[in-house]
Amino acid sequence: MNETTRAIEYTTEPVLYLAFELGKETWKLGFSTGLGQAARIRTVDAGELTDLREEIDQAKRRFRLPEETPVKSCYEAGRDGFWLHRYLASLNIANLVVDSASIEVNRRAKRTKTDRLDAAKLLTMLIRYYGGEETVWSVVHVPSIEAEDLRHLHRQLCSLKVSYTRHVCRIGGLLATQGVTLPLHPEFLNSLAAVRLWDGHPLPPGLMARLKREYATLLSVEQEIQDLEKERETLIETSDVPCVGMVRQLMKLKGIGPTSAWLFVMEFFAWRQFRNRREVGALAGLSPTPYQSGGESHEQGISKAGNRRVRAMAIEIAWGWLHHQPDSELSRWYYEVFGQGGKRRHKIGVVALARKLLVALWRYLETGEIPAGAELKA
Repeated sequence: MNETTRAIEYTTEPVLYLAFELGKETWKLGFSTGLGQAARIRTVDAGELTDLREEIDQAKRRFRLPEETPVKSCYEAGRDGFWLHRYLASLNIANLVVDSASIEVNRRAKRTKTDRLDAAKLLTMLIRYYGGEETVWSVVHVPSIEAEDLRHLHRQLCSLKVSYTRHVCRIGGLLATQGVTLPLHPEFLNSLAAVRLWDGHPLPPGLMARLKREYATLLSVEQEIQDLEKERETLIETSDVPCVGMVRQLMKLKGIGPTSAWLFVMEFFAWRQFRNRREVGALAGLSPTPYQSGGESHEQGISKAGNRRVRAMAIEIAWGWLHHQPDSELSRWYYEVFGQGGKRRHKIGVVALARKLLVALWRYLETGEIPAGAELKA
């Protein structure tokens, strides 16, 4: 045998494969025992766990499998989250949650797509995955219930800040349609009543009523933001949860505040287990995407296939890192490589800096090794 030939272990143990195509009203279930066998497709009402267990038992009888036959399943990550994964795990079913974007599809402009075909396709790929093709798709790392719960605070806070900006822009836009510019301040409503248009008339009553409603909503959103930030501040000061301790550790570095530290930990470092720096960059979507075909070879930019919240925050913090940590090794590297050039080169460089910074923060949390040349807060 050639020394480079990889020994493959085969097993004759029967396995029931199950693929879910999850919908809002119904679920399509695809069953099989291996490649070359037509998929057994069944439909159950969404969330009906009793019917699901019955279909699994019927599939075992249909394929003449013993009751103790192991079941391996999969479904695409989506609106149903991870509760189904946890339920299947309670039944001793080895389930995979799959990244939808990593599933191969036909590249024709028009392709046939139905829930039945999707279930059969997932089933085939599940069998291939357990047959040794581990790169056939990307498997999502399922967080614990506690880790998933801790993500709600900063995600709601991010959503509220977007909503706050939307209301501010809407108020400014409504005033601009009448040629009025009025800054937002505590006496905004009183100032609004005193506004006069170009012809000396007050604002129309319908517009005035809408502006008052928008401003009231803006104040409500602002209060919610303040409440959540206060709650986060209290947790950082008093909580003894290990992941909050990681937040405090990150905040010791200059240039890292509570918003970025909380997001980095709760979305990224608290519950994921990275094996190397490449995994850190890939999960943030900051990995390069080369294209090479024949004599053509060029770079397509970052993959953007990872966590968009972490990616956006990492780039923002990278800009701040240059200001707060100018003597660090990362900042010196940036200025040496990307210091000369225009805005486009600076933007490319800060993305590369963001990737290196994430790796440095990961090592800092894992080993306590402070990024080279970085300063701690007083």
